[in-house]
Amino acid sequence: MGGGPRGRQREIDWWTLARLARVIDIKLLREDPDRVRASQRARGEDEGVVDAILAAEQVHRSSLTEFEQLRAEQKSLGKQVAQAQGEEKQALLARTKEMAARVKQLQADADTAQASLGTLIRQVGNVVEDGVPVGGEDDYTVLETVGDVPEFDFEPRDHLALGESLAAIDMERGAKVGGSRFYFLTGVGARLELALLNMGIAQAVEHGFTPMITPTLVKTDVMAGAGFIDKHADEVYRLEADDLFLTGTSEVALAGYHADEILDLSAGPKRYAGWSACYRREAGSHGKDTRGIIRVHQFHKVEMFTYCRVEDAAAEHQRLLAWEKEMLAKIEVPYRVIDTAAGDLGGPAARKFDCEAWVPTQGRYRELTSTSNCTTYQARRLNTRERDPFGQGTRAVATLNGTLATTRWLVAILENHQQADGSVVVPKALQPFLGLEVLKPV
Repeated sequence: MGGGPRGRQREIDWWTLARLARVIDIKLLREDPDRVRASQRARGEDEGVVDAILAAEQVHRSSLTEFEQLRAEQKSLGKQVAQAQGEEKQALLARTKEMAARVKQLQADADTAQASLGTLIRQVGNVVEDGVPVGGEDDYTVLETVGDVPEFDFEPRDHLALGESLAAIDMERGAKVGGSRFYFLTGVGARLELALLNMGIAQAVEHGFTPMITPTLVKTDVMAGAGFIDKHADEVYRLEADDLFLTGTSEVALAGYHADEILDLSAGPKRYAGWSACYRREAGSHGKDTRGIIRVHQFHKVEMFTYCRVEDAAAEHQRLLAWEKEMLAKIEVPYRVIDTAAGDLGGPAARKFDCEAWVPTQGRYRELTSTSNCTTYQARRLNTRERDPFGQGTRAVATLNGTLATTRWLVAILENHQQADGSVVVPKALQPFLGLEVLKPV
């Protein structure tokens, strides 16, 4: 790039447009704004932002076009000044001064429009897939119900009462050390979680995933690129002194793993299984699930993460869901699969399926897994691309994620497999990883 004003302006312009284009497909927004408006409506969000983005982009483009034209004239005028003399030169110098002021104003206008465009475009969530239910948290569609709800001939205990009698969960000392929503897993509780997570990793490896132990602190650009800051900043922990964020899922680190890279997907998707501690502030959950380990600030999770071609994303989403169901079958609990409504999707997700296990003492299903198709949303932000198989340079890849096991699964295992004497039968598939067939009260 040239070192003069024109070179710098062109560099800022095209780099910024490319960066903004990573947030959402600008071409889609220009060519099919009605689809983006419909997505915003389905999410319960402002569809007017689409027109505001298009207007801001037009202002930005117009300002830059006029700027380029005027800079060309300015350059030509500079040559005339060098050759002129006397009054003609003075007149040309005066005109040059006026033109310089106009160029400066046009650059300021372009910068303002650019800033406005950047702010507006980050308000648009991923465009939801056709068929996603419209509405909020309670407007999901049940796709499948698997297994029979257990019937006990005794009064079942909740997971915390069971965990305490098994010397597996210690909430009181967790609160003493970390405050509310912290806990210790002790003895067979710690062993049970490790067995569960190891079973998840073993299954992932069996299906061709690369196991990963990921960083739990990430930089701002990675957190934002994965889509976990825009509207959920109050849900994440930030270390301001270091400008780092604690992650609520290894999805974040895995989304950043191939940032600014061109991937070779000719042999199929790249699949990773991340094991990490996860941290969530649970802002806005005051008074909800305060008992036990259902809603806590720290937990462990094995997360599947896939990079694939856009054309393969929907099929890969179904594969991730099938692998989640395979894990749920191994812990032998009844569950249902729901298609999450658009208003309950996070910004990056175009579609999300949740698997919810039956919790006997609550008399309802609670989420154990979720799998999201984020299409190109995260990859655009993090500049993760592949060689276009159709020969059109490079293009964004698709990213997907899905849960294989978390600490919360212990709730479903303990409650569904409890016996009258307070013992808990260990699911058969889990026994080799735990080395026990029954957990007995202490």
